[in-house]
Amino acid sequence: MTTPPPQGNPFAQGQPAGQPQAPYPPQGGYPQQPGQPGFPPQGAAPYAPVPPQPTGRKLSFKTIKNIAIVIAVASIAIGGYIASRDDAKTAAVGDCMNRGSTNDNNPDLEVVECSDAKAQFEVLAKIEGKFLTDTLASSKCEAEAKGFQYVYTESGDGKDFLLCLKDKK
Repeated sequence: MTTPPPQGNPFAQGQPAGQPQAPYPPQGGYPQQPGQPGFPPQGAAPYAPVPPQPTGRKLSFKTIKNIAIVIAVASIAIGGYIASRDDAKTAAVGDCMNRGSTNDNNPDLEVVECSDAKAQFEVLAKIEGKFLTDTLASSKCEAEAKGFQYVYTESGDGKDFLLCLKDKK
C-alpha cells in the first residue's frame, strides 16, 4: 500500500503539513508617508476609473445651434438669389416690368408677365454700357428704340446697362 503525498507546501521546512505558509515579511525601506506620491496601496487601481460610455449619441445644444445657423444663412442666400432673378438685370426686349418703389433713385424694377395686372412698362431696348448722364442715356434710347418714354440705368456689379421703357397699355 502507498501513502498519499503530504498536503501543503513540500518545501516548507519546519511546518506541519496542512497549514498555510505565512506571508513574506515586508521588504526593507522606509514606510510611505501619507499624502506623499508613490505606489498605490495594494488592491487599488493605478489609474482613475473610466466613466461608462454613453449608450446613444446625443446632439449638444452647440451642435443644434450651429446647424440652425447654417440653415438660416443658406435660406437667406437662396432667397436672395431667387428674388434677384426677376430684377432689371434679367430683363430682355419685350419683357414687362413692374415698379416696386416710388423712389426715383431706386425704383426696384422687376420682371413680370405681360398679362399680369402689375405690368406697368414694356422693355423696348436693353443697351450694355455705362451712361453717366440722363441726356446721354436718352439720346442712346432715341437711336435704339423709337417711342420710348422712360430710361432706366443700372451700374455696378460689373454689368452696366440701360433700359428703354414705355408704358404698358
